Amino acid sequence: MKRLGISVYPNHTSIEEINEYIELAAKYGFKRIFTCLLSAADKEVEEIVTEFKKMLDVANKYGMEVIADLDPTVFKKLEASIYDLGVFKEMGLSGIRLDMGFSGFEESVMTFNKYGLKVELNVSNGTKYVDNILSYQTNLNNLYGCHNFYPHVYTGLSYENFISCSKQFKDLGIRTAAFVNSPSAEHGPWPVSEGLCTLEMHRDLPIEVQAKHLFATGLIDDVIIANAFASEEELKALSEINTEMLEFNVELIDEIRPLDKTIVLDEFHFNRGDCSEYMARSTQSRVKYKGESFPAYNTPDIKRGDVLIDSDAYTRYAGELQLALKDMKNSGKTNVVGKVIEEEVFLLDYIKPWSKFAFKLKSKK
Repeated sequence: MKRLGISVYPNHTSIEEINEYIELAAKYGFKRIFTCLLSAADKEVEEIVTEFKKMLDVANKYGMEVIADLDPTVFKKLEASIYDLGVFKEMGLSGIRLDMGFSGFEESVMTFNKYGLKVELNVSNGTKYVDNILSYQTNLNNLYGCHNFYPHVYTGLSYENFISCSKQFKDLGIRTAAFVNSPSAEHGPWPVSEGLCTLEMHRDLPIEVQAKHLFATGLIDDVIIANAFASEEELKALSEINTEMLEFNVELIDEIRPLDKTIVLDEFHFNRGDCSEYMARSTQSRVKYKGESFPAYNTPDIKRGDVLIDSDAYTRYAGELQLALKDMKNSGKTNVVGKVIEEEVFLLDYIKPWSKFAFKLKSKK
């Protein structure tokens, strides 16, 4: 099951504000929380535990999984042991993320902790670190992977590196997570915050498009907003994403016929297995509506991202829906009834043979 998450940073705002944010996220079905213990190294253990427990009590009330980032320095400060992770359980955490790991043996031991706490690894390094851990006979049920985020503009992962690193974990059956940036949020864990995201190409994209992209790769299970606090509008937008298949936001032409609109928005679409490089073809509408009239009424040349329905001039193809993957000449027999919004056109690359997809009318703000 795909999940959505938020991030909270107790060192940067009050626990009361954080708890309100957690409750708001829970309202929209968010199930994960990322937080950071790295900046807590200068506090006393009792203070750290007490502070985090107030926040985690609220998160646990809503059944949210909370994982805290730490390194060996913090691990030592909290007097934790690879054989006893009790201090993290006492806080109310669901797991720990190792920003900097140990030798491999230690991580494998921790996956067998008696509390069932998750041990989350850094996915973004692209080394053989995870293979080394698995060589020590690890409990995969308690092992997660989570990418980094990058507050400095132009320092985020390249797409190629992201895919390579993610596949390394996904191919092993490990649950993965990555971060998206909220344009309305004001802070992360560090003073520099020029947007927080895993992929550099996401930094200026709408938050829901970032999330759609991560899910579309098939390599990410959990999408987490890296900075705080995202707006309620952004939380709502993310909660409405179809995490199981691509659902494109579209703009329809003003003169679209009611039947064509029904086909676009209400019918189930999937690409044929014998697919074309020029278009994704959803053919069931031509079967269901055989005998209905499909006159030609808007037939300009076709652009990538256009939503098409064949007219009666194409006889047996009449009523077939197509999604243009490339620019094409129009024979005058195909109606252009809408288009995928500009920010999502690049997601067309993720339509494969037999891919299921849907359309959603772009909301007017």
